[in-house]
Amino acid sequence: MVKTIRLTPDGVQNFVNVASKCNFDIDVSYNRYVVDGKSFLGVYALDFSRPLKVVYDGYNAEFEELLNKLTVAC
Repeated sequence: MVKTIRLTPDGVQNFVNVASKCNFDIDVSYNRYVVDGKSFLGVYALDFSRPLKVVYDGYNAEFEELLNKLTVAC
């Protein structure tokens, strides 16, 4: 699955906490930078002024709910 989200510096901790509960890999990227979605420092280092792409291959209801709140139209 691929979703495009907007994230704020204040929302990083919540995103990482929810992502860490998932038993599948989550990649968050912007342009050529790809970081582990379960890494606070990795996600926090991204540019929040731009939409971020989240790529994952699994299902977790709490994670899906969070992504639905953060998803932006492209």
